[in-house]
Amino acid sequence: MLHALGGRMAAVFMLATSAPLALAAQEAPGALAARVDAIFAALDRGDGPGAAVAVVLDGRVVLERGYGLAQLEHAAPITPATVFHVASVSKQFTAFAIILLAQDGKLSLDDPIQKHVPELHDFGVPVRIRHLIHHTSGVRDQWELLQMAGWRMDDVITRDQIMALLARQRELNFEPGAEYLYSNAGYTLLAEIVERVSGQPFDAFLEARVFGPLGMGATHVHHDHLQVVPERAYSYRQTGDGWQNAVLSYANQGATSLFTTPGDLARWLVNLETGDVGGPAAVARLRERGVLNSGDTLNYAFALMRGEHRGRTTWGHSGSDAGFRAQVLHFPAERLGVVVLSNAANGNPGRLAAEVADVFLGVNVAEESAERRGVQGGGGGGGGAEPVWQPDATELAAYVGSYYSPELDVIYHVAPAADGLVTRHFKLGELRTTPRTPDEFRMGSRTARFERSATGGVTGFRLTGGRVRNLLFLRLADGALPGWDGR
Repeated sequence: MLHALGGRMAAVFMLATSAPLALAAQEAPGALAARVDAIFAALDRGDGPGAAVAVVLDGRVVLERGYGLAQLEHAAPITPATVFHVASVSKQFTAFAIILLAQDGKLSLDDPIQKHVPELHDFGVPVRIRHLIHHTSGVRDQWELLQMAGWRMDDVITRDQIMALLARQRELNFEPGAEYLYSNAGYTLLAEIVERVSGQPFDAFLEARVFGPLGMGATHVHHDHLQVVPERAYSYRQTGDGWQNAVLSYANQGATSLFTTPGDLARWLVNLETGDVGGPAAVARLRERGVLNSGDTLNYAFALMRGEHRGRTTWGHSGSDAGFRAQVLHFPAERLGVVVLSNAANGNPGRLAAEVADVFLGVNVAEESAERRGVQGGGGGGGGAEPVWQPDATELAAYVGSYYSPELDVIYHVAPAADGLVTRHFKLGELRTTPRTPDEFRMGSRTARFERSATGGVTGFRLTGGRVRNLLFLRLADGALPGWDGR
């Protein structure tokens, strides 16, 4: 672990020579660094994955440190130079690219998305660029669509495959602007718009306009899953026997796939205060929150979420893919920023970033009870027992058959089972299909609502999950695909 320790010694020196830590308690820089080390102690045992952290204060990077291993196979330690996949933290750079192009006069946030991506279906109501930015578009989430189609999240998933899937969609989750529902597909489409409007590859545009000018030399958009990245971390999840690889083979961009370091993201946080790149108006726009058709204002802005910590306003975003976890947290009024990147699925960078922030805000966390400190998130309250419909064998037989989704281009087979019904797909396997109410079943982790003709025969079903609603499956007759012409 000598390499990692060397990185930490450098970090202590940075604290000692940085601007005064006006927000922190009156402690020596070494004591502050030791408190940060204590926060990450559970991830720094030398036999598992870990995390890296960077802190910005008063416009300067004052701390960069690494804990644990970047690659278990080679016992390579995490250092401040380790490169991480940061998942949805990528989205704020996609949003910033759109802002820059709007400043250039090359697009408007009110443009219908088909103006720039004409192969997308006309849904009969305009889906605008600003809807994609604020997750109010109603466009179905790409990851859940792919999972419904039988894809694994460790498959190689390319931009072209996602774009082809989105071009097949014929319905939205809801009317644009009516609701907020997180959709990764919106940011894939935004990256596509950046390419087509700028005439540059998405990664080249960000390199020229953002990464290069900010000196983010370790940062790139990782759209080629075969690309070799020096000093990169791999991701892991814990099992009963230790750790296993959490494979990530994405070859797409916009919603995810930024590779970077905490130090580079710290430079980005400094720019959110200075506006050196893009200008003050551009960085201010990143904090413009979405507004629903009802007039309600969202906490979600341009891939930055407004929050609060100890009565102070924060802006930030998290990220989660495979075993990678990321959190960027910024306190504008205090000029304090914290970046935590982890390659452990249980790393919880949101909690860690808040605790690091407390150190620099002068909060004595040790005096607080564990109950008060808590853990981010929480379970929902339990409800009453759900009513269950108990159909007989004759009623269940009405649902048996094969069903085709034109928007996914897949077939589900609903078949009899010893305890009722089962739904089969050659990649998904068998999905337990449990009756809830007449014509409504729990199909695996999702809900299927069957539809009937005027004469009462079952004609298909609509499948709903967390970020995909009412996806149509048509019942097949004699094994033939229905006459769907793609319009």
